Amino acid sequence: MTADALRRRCLERPDATEEFPFGEQPSVFKVGGKMFALSALESRPLRVSFKCEPDLAEGLCATYPAVQPGYHLNKRHWVTITLDGSVADETVFELLEDSYDLVVAGLPARQRALIGRGG
Repeated sequence: MTADALRRRCLERPDATEEFPFGEQPSVFKVGGKMFALSALESRPLRVSFKCEPDLAEGLCATYPAVQPGYHLNKRHWVTITLDGSVADETVFELLEDSYDLVVAGLPARQRALIGRGG
């Protein structure tokens, strides 16, 4: 997994934006003004944090040493993955989509209706 591939997949989500509220790093990927992914794309090893259902987060942390509770985030609802190849890229992309979907589901109905419509 490369930083470019991670950025591209994040920004492919409807109405996703990349912002830098903490300086040059990390990249914060948002939808509807809410964060769904966070990564210092220039860092090595590359790490990414995603929002996650608590039960899934617990299972991922128990299964993969590269998955830890969210670094500087709510550890019950976020995971941080070290992208060292031990977690398949497809799994990472599925977690990205799950994170995006969780954030969109938490948006007000009016805002959800505008997602993907340029609004």
